[in-house]
Amino acid sequence: MIEDSSDLTFEMALAALQEAVEQLESGELSLEESLAIFERGQKLAAYCNNLLEQAALKVEQLTSDGEIIDISPPAG
Repeated sequence: MIEDSSDLTFEMALAALQEAVEQLESGELSLEESLAIFERGQKLAAYCNNLLEQAALKVEQLTSDGEIIDISPPAG
């Protein structure tokens, strides 16, 4: 398990978070192992959230009026 999340890309951190969830859901860990993985998962989730917030701020700065532009394809 990677200990320093500051070296992770968003994709790497998300994959590590998904792995932590799978380990916790397996039910095969001791209480101590579960707590350690849970704590690591909390840190990874916060790190991913921070990266997403930074990305949203960059998008806002790049648009002319500071609003996030919806680039999803039209429904239909």
